[in-house]
Amino acid sequence: MTARGLEVGFLLDRRWHVLLGEMEHSKRSALLSLGQVLAAAGTPYAIIGGVALQVHQAEPRTTLDIDLAVTSLHAIPSAELRAAGFTPRGRFSHSENWLSPDGTPVQFTDDPALAPAIERARELELGPVRLRVIDVVDLLHEKLRAGSDPAHRRSKRLQDLADVQALLEQRPGLQAQLTEAERMLLDRLPR
Repeated sequence: MTARGLEVGFLLDRRWHVLLGEMEHSKRSALLSLGQVLAAAGTPYAIIGGVALQVHQAEPRTTLDIDLAVTSLHAIPSAELRAAGFTPRGRFSHSENWLSPDGTPVQFTDDPALAPAIERARELELGPVRLRVIDVVDLLHEKLRAGSDPAHRRSKRLQDLADVQALLEQRPGLQAQLTEAERMLLDRLPR
């Protein structure tokens, strides 16, 4: 696991902001700061979502936010995040939203289904910081679960399933990790 995909993602971030006429920046500083705060606080976590896809997928991918799984919303080191310049934006039944000092949205989730994935997270070096990123097999299952959740927007579900398909095309060996229900879900997709 390398930070190469993250570096490409940072370039895409900068281009996205320039296209919008905004100041050029990326999620790098927010990720570094999050990694430092969470490590210092001893908070178990795993980076999930689009940033995890940047790590595990060879094709360039962008995402506007940073998603993290934690064992409990109470485990989030709120005082330390505030001291590092993060601002709380809202708390919901299984998530808490923050904004980094540079404006990057950060969402923590304590979804119980992700607890085992937090334990199996892999470490990735980004400069001087070691980040914990969800394992590719756990990411595959999580994307399939999200892609089949009718509570999510259809566009989001379709993106999750497209992410799964891209992972499977890049890493055919992951097919063996699919459950029968997951295979059936993917078989229903247009060819």
